[in-house]
Amino acid sequence: MKLNTDGLIIREHQTVEDDRLVTLLTRDYGVIRAFVRGAKRAKSRFQSSTQLFSYAKFSIYRGKDAYSIDEAQPIKIFFGLRNDIQKLSLAQYFCELAGELAPVEAEADEYLRLMLNSLYMLSDGKKEPEQLKAIVELRLLCLSGYMPDLTACADCGNDEDNMLFSPVEGRIFCPDCAHDHTGIILPPGVLAAMRHICFSDDGKLFSFALSKESLLFLSDITERYLLIQTEKKYKTLDFYKAMKG
Repeated sequence: MKLNTDGLIIREHQTVEDDRLVTLLTRDYGVIRAFVRGAKRAKSRFQSSTQLFSYAKFSIYRGKDAYSIDEAQPIKIFFGLRNDIQKLSLAQYFCELAGELAPVEAEADEYLRLMLNSLYMLSDGKKEPEQLKAIVELRLLCLSGYMPDLTACADCGNDEDNMLFSPVEGRIFCPDCAHDHTGIILPPGVLAAMRHICFSDDGKLFSFALSKESLLFLSDITERYLLIQTEKKYKTLDFYKAMKG
């Protein structure tokens, strides 16, 4: 069975032969792991289009036990990410998150668009890395069923300044109700940014601004929420922090 779709290579797996095994985030079929026959050979026509961070049109054969890539036409290869170790490590983190949270063998258009836009802005320096990190973390969580309830206090319904956010419960609480819960007090700008990431249209997702200090706060909050909700550690996150220093 032939599958024709576009997708992004989000992981390269170690193999001992000339074949390359990759994980793709595809628009129509979600996360797929596929072999690329002879891709490691010097003259392979698949060299560039099946490496990490390559976005291409793929013709994929679905066999009984495995997928294999028959054709790949490159659309965008994010070369700029490889020239900066911090950008590279953050992009690898984004890819690990997509592999963890995007659907397997199911439509994943919104996931792919988020990844492509984020890698483009990271590669070209269009947005601060910490802003992109927060957007990818929280938006991926929202898409995959972990959207927090940020509309108003979960206990009384009030919406005030200095709301407390509980990463465990995924809800916010006003100052009067906060004493019954454990969490972090959110500055109004950070809460507004979190709401924007959760609720905005794709075209406006990246269009907000915060101070450097607030971006760091936002990134820390979305990271805590991610780690608690997914109950998983991410090696690429540790690598990114090590490279960031």
